[in-house]
Amino acid sequence: MFTKKGPLAFLPISPNKTSIVYSINQTKKFSQDTLLNLLNCYNDYYKIDQVEKFKSFNLMSMDLRNYYFKNILAFGELIHRIHPLAGQGFNMTIRDIKELTNIIKSKIELGLDLDVSVNKEFEKNTKSKNYIFSNGIDLIHEFFNLERKFNNAFLSKSVKLFGKSSFINKSLIQFADNGRLL
Repeated sequence: MFTKKGPLAFLPISPNKTSIVYSINQTKKFSQDTLLNLLNCYNDYYKIDQVEKFKSFNLMSMDLRNYYFKNILAFGELIHRIHPLAGQGFNMTIRDIKELTNIIKSKIELGLDLDVSVNKEFEKNTKSKNYIFSNGIDLIHEFFNLERKFNNAFLSKSVKLFGKSSFINKSLIQFADNGRLL
């Protein structure tokens, strides 16, 4: 959900626990009690009794220039660190795992060695997609920052309006799950 200060995401990790990502531009100390009050204000879905772990850090988008060195392959957030808007960094990693698995399966089926060519093919198949996807997420984040800066709810209202369209919802889910639109 989109609050006046920034996006707030509830990412369930079990039937009775959820991870919460709240992304704000905040220079003052943000206390755990302030967070709990805010979560209860914006949350209609979960009963939040306590915040188990509370961490804050500066956000920075980054794409690794090279995904591998010799036979060592970098992976996950190391190759594409993105804004946690809607939890898409994890989805990118899942897509990368699928791609790497497909490359390895193909090499094995063809009787080829699992060598540095796996790393080269992985980088070739994923780097441009990851770059476009992560920059798209960063662009969305910057739009919301502009909206807050100018105290205008155009983007948030548009998201809510578009969210009522089953075609748009299906397209956004496809984008989130596969990194591309229909």
